[in-house]
Amino acid sequence: MDLKGKNVLLIGLAKTGISTIKLLDKLEANITVNDIKTEEKLADILEELKDIKNATYILGYHPEEVDHIDLAVVSPGVPLDLPFIKKLYSNNIKVIGEVELAYELSNNPTFIGITGTNGKTTTTSLVGEIFKAAKRDTYVVGNIGKPVIETVGIADENSFLITELSSFQLESIVDFKPRVSMILNLSPDHLNRHHTMENYIMAKANIFKNQDKNDFTILNYDDEAVRALSNKCNSQVLYFSRKHQGVRGVYANNEGNIVINIDKEIVLLHEDELSLPGGHNLENCMAATLGAYVSGIDLDVIREVLKTFKAVEHRLEYVRTVNGVMYVNDSKGTNPDSTIKAVTSYKKPIVLIAGGYDKDSTYDELLDIAKQNVKALVLLGETAPKIEACAKTKGFETIKIVNNMKEAVETSCELANEGDVVLLSPACASWDMYTSFEVRGRDFKDNVNNL
Repeated sequence: MDLKGKNVLLIGLAKTGISTIKLLDKLEANITVNDIKTEEKLADILEELKDIKNATYILGYHPEEVDHIDLAVVSPGVPLDLPFIKKLYSNNIKVIGEVELAYELSNNPTFIGITGTNGKTTTTSLVGEIFKAAKRDTYVVGNIGKPVIETVGIADENSFLITELSSFQLESIVDFKPRVSMILNLSPDHLNRHHTMENYIMAKANIFKNQDKNDFTILNYDDEAVRALSNKCNSQVLYFSRKHQGVRGVYANNEGNIVINIDKEIVLLHEDELSLPGGHNLENCMAATLGAYVSGIDLDVIREVLKTFKAVEHRLEYVRTVNGVMYVNDSKGTNPDSTIKAVTSYKKPIVLIAGGYDKDSTYDELLDIAKQNVKALVLLGETAPKIEACAKTKGFETIKIVNNMKEAVETSCELANEGDVVLLSPACASWDMYTSFEVRGRDFKDNVNNL
């Protein structure tokens, strides 16, 4: 893709947008940058871009004239159904995201693509550690941290890009083709953006749409919505399962052994040897095992990393114990299903801190399950009244609504007894109060450490 002298419209000045602008400038494209935020609100970002000479900015509103545009690159947070983006499509102007742009500009690295509603970050980090331990030239990129675009010109045909992909990133896929794709699970999420569960699943399924018989798609056999996608795959489909023995891929047998079952059965290790707790992490480990195994990683390397891998920040991250109470940061729990996995990871009584930005989620299933061991709810953010109303119908008696994280931590401290767990697992996005779940998690940890 030669972009020299091309008119490129970049929509959205998020983290990926900054990296994309810098690369487009290096490629000598004529850049038009658009963001609905005003210049004042983007001051810090614009300061970072002050050395970009070949860019014009349309800020605070969307452009009306787009006929001169050759290519549009959309940041993940920008909905594709905005009127002016629809106009781009109707004018047959190519509209892609940063992941697709990076793929088209890359020097043929091997992509391992990982998506799903929950577990993406843990699985992506785990696969990355396995590849690094195997001494492969490895880049852990995508929704997890470093944008894929930053590897362009650095990664080559000997490199592996372990790529966490959100539904937002996958919506704008055109030719992106990973060697290995994974869909870990599917449950309602981001319905304020995708509107229907069917649309959400279709976006996730884009991860394998360009794969062929030489590629691998790894699916969760225990998740019916995920398993059903096998009919749409043109690649070699492998499964992971902790409930069904004998599936082609990886499964957990009745003795608790993790068994690789492709050409022959290989017992890898016992699930008690895994460093990560919980049934959901068993699934993450099995998916990671399959991705590494079909990529030719030695079994001894896979086994050792599974035994020693540390939980990623903001995902069931142990913070500290105060007066016999354990504090755990699960700020990455941004939807009800993720929080279900968090609360079922502990047998101790839990004081749950939840609430945040409303993604049109429902909380009935979460609160039905949480009733078993959540003794108190501490709620904050715009969804606090919604969760409170639902919790009252489930019989929860101890519910506290607070104004900020400092109050949430101090209130939880008052409610918790020795042997309890104070768990931040919001079941909501962070955008009503924080710029990201990482900032929210750090605020929680700071307040816990100040107790």
